[in-house]
Formats: sequence, structure tokens, C-alpha cells
Amino acid sequence: MPRNNPSHRDGTIPFAALAFLGGILLVQQLATLPSLWWGALALPLLLCAWWRPVWLIPACFVLGVAWATFRAGAILEDQLATELEGRDLILVGHVADIPQRTEYGSRFLFDIDDAQLAAARVPVPPRVLLTSALKDFAPSAGESWRLRARLSRPHGYQNPGGFDYEGHLFRNHIRARGYVRGDMTPQRLADASWRYAVDRLRQRIGERIAALIPDSRMAGFVVALANGDERRVESSQWQVLRATGTVHLIAISGLHISLIGGIAFFLMRYLWALPGRTVQWCPAPVVAAIAAILAAAAYAALAGFVVPTQRALIMLTVAMAGILWRRRFAVTQLLAAALFAVLLYDPLSALAPGFWLSFGAVAILVFVGSSEGRSWWQRLGYLQLAVAIGMLPLLLALFGQVSLVSPLANMIAIPTFDMVAVPLTLTGVVLLPISSDLASVFFKLAAWILELLWHALEWLGSLPYAQWWQHTP
Repeated sequence: MPRNNPSHRDGTIPFAALAFLGGILLVQQLATLPSLWWGALALPLLLCAWWRPVWLIPACFVLGVAWATFRAGAILEDQLATELEGRDLILVGHVADIPQRTEYGSRFLFDIDDAQLAAARVPVPPRVLLTSALKDFAPSAGESWRLRARLSRPHGYQNPGGFDYEGHLFRNHIRARGYVRGDMTPQRLADASWRYAVDRLRQRIGERIAALIPDSRMAGFVVALANGDERRVESSQWQVLRATGTVHLIAISGLHISLIGGIAFFLMRYLWALPGRTVQWCPAPVVAAIAAILAAAAYAALAGFVVPTQRALIMLTVAMAGILWRRRFAVTQLLAAALFAVLLYDPLSALAPGFWLSFGAVAILVFVGSSEGRSWWQRLGYLQLAVAIGMLPLLLALFGQVSLVSPLANMIAIPTFDMVAVPLTLTGVVLLPISSDLASVFFKLAAWILELLWHALEWLGSLPYAQWWQHTP
């Protein structure tokens, strides 16, 4: 048998992807970044892999170390200079996302185009997190402003089991935070950048939905499903979602991206094959795969291309690539390719709990099997139970708690969200430019359906043993 047999290479790919992940995780555990020269070891290992595919595994481990080192080093280079901390800086830039309104003012991401200290230009991180307590200052997504602010390097508490705020900022490439000074009135500049057109649209959609259903306590949920802005969801509602293990359903998540991609795929495949002659120009599955990618990308854009939607879009694109190339791949190979693609795009995503939850759930579904021979509701219950049990150790390790009512809550909530609430919400979004009155009908119907579901979730979350906590000594 030839040494470089393709079947041997295909069987090595999943282990190579895990090795690539292992190299990235190693870098994240080190106190200092290793030298990039270690990446030179990958070249002889890749040459050996040409003859013996098993050598691809150590080669990918070395490449993972080098890639994580390079990307982390590039982010660390954007560190705010110590001498600029606490100094009054004049910043010119754009509001990079939908601002969060608080009782004390607003919090927003700010992409800096220019920074000056005493009329001299100074280097600062390209993106910072700002807060403002000014009553007359209400920035919107995509607006350009000139303002005075004081910045500092990001710091966070490192309590065991607590939220790693500093790590969260680092994963999102935010290397400074600060506050807007009140001794200079912020100046609104002309909006000249098209880069923030989607963010402006997202904020406009959220404001219009909130205005159309102002009396519904589910308004924050409908807005989150429409534009990914979950900041309108109340803290008491988050507690119910955490108690029932349904947090993942609120924002535009990987599950919703997959749903929209799937609907677009099957709908386009049917419509393209309907005339008959069109399949002679291009096969219906190929056109359907392109439509699925475009639809999923459009929905991810509504969420501002946050990390979870980026990851889901990459995974969907990898899955559709098999159809576009007209070649069948093993599910493990597709999962490995998605892992490679996500880590190449952003190796720091391995720091996020959502990375492990999404790949963990998919891996469990892959290795549990399709449960053939059962009815659709039996398969749904079987897979839901398998995921709930299989994710238990991971949830305990990441959060120190797990919802014991999650399988039942998700069995009710997932179809309600994905088959009813999301389609109704998106239909309302499409109708907004045509008729606000007609769009409000769909928004109100989505809110009413979610209200009915909410009563069940509140009851499940209030049960005495709804959550299992990991007690630490």
C-alpha cells in the first residue's frame, strides 16, 4: 500500500485538528509567549507527513503553537502605553456597536481613528471600551464623534469560578477601556464610513421593534432574535434562562444560524428544481448550498458578526463546501475542518466557553449516531438526552453549575424558538420597510408565543432542584 495513501491522510485529519487545538491551548497556559522560531520545526515535520501521514499530527501541534503565538503577540502589541494611562486624550472615531444604555449613562465600543495628547498624535489601541455619564451624550451605532476621554489598561478580578473580565476583553481584541470626560462637550462629526452601515441598521431595527411592542415583557427577546442585541433582556429573565439551561436560545446563536441556513437550503433546492431546465445549468444542491451560506451570513450580520455567529457561519460553510465540491466527506472530517477553520480565523476563540459548548454538542451528536429506527420525536428526545448528559461534565467544569431541567426545558423551548418565534420575528423584520402595522402583527405574535413559553420556563426554573451546583471547599 502506498505510504501516502489518501485514506490514511483522511483518517489523520481529525487527530491533526485536535493537535492544532492542543498547540493553541499550550500557548494559552504559558506565562510568556514562546519564540516564533519554534514554528520552523513544522517544516521538516510536514515533509515527513508527505511520506507518513501520522507526522501531520505533531506538525499541526507545532503550527498551533506558532499561530497562537503570532496572533496573541499582535494583540499584545496594541497595549496602551503606561504613560498614557489616566491622561486626557482627544479621541476621534466611530461607535463600533449598539451602545448599552444604563441608569448611569451609556457604554459603547469606540474604534479610534485619531488620538492626541496636548495636540500631539499618540498611538493607542484601535478599539476601546468607553463609558459615559453625560446626560446629553447619547451616541448611536456607526456615528463619528470627537471627545475627550481617559484610558487605562484592562484589568479584572481572577476569582476562581468567576467571570474572567480581562480575558473577555482580550478575546474581543479590546486592549483599553476608559470614560468620557465631561469638561469637553463631545462633538458629533459627519458620518462618512460605510463600515458601520450594518450596525446602524441593527440599532434602527431594535428601536423600531421596541416601539411597536412597548408593553410586552418579551420585547427584549424579540429584539435579541432580530438583531442579536440581548441587552434589553432583564436580569430576572436571565436568571430563569440560566436555571433552565436555555440561555443559548436568546441571542442569534449557532442553532439559529444553522436553522436559517437549513431553511434556505431546502427552499432553494425545491425552487431551483421546480422549472426543470434550471438543473441542467447548475445542480440544485449546489445552488441551495450557496443560498444557505448567503442566508446564514445575512443573519449573522444582523448579530454584528459576534464570535458565536462567526463560529457557526464557518461551521456551516465547511459543511456546505462538501456539496459545492460535489464530494462526500465523513462527518468527523467536516467537524475537523470546521475546527481548523475556526481556530485559523481566531485562535483566541478557544478561550471562550461558547467554543467548547458548540463543538462539544456537535461532537456528541456525531458520535451518538442518528438513532435510526425511531420516530422523529423519539430521535429528538434521544439526542436531547444524550447532549444533556454528555455536556454535564463540561458545564460543571466551565460554570460550576448545570440545569437538571434543561432537557425538558429545551425540548419545549427549542421548537418554540426555532420553528415559531424566529420565523415570525424575521418576517416582521422583512416587512418593516413595507408596513410597520403589518410588521407589528408578527412581532406581537412572536411575543405572545414567547409569553406562553415563559410561564413554563418560570415554573421549571422555580423547582427546588432545578440546578445542580458544584460545591467547592
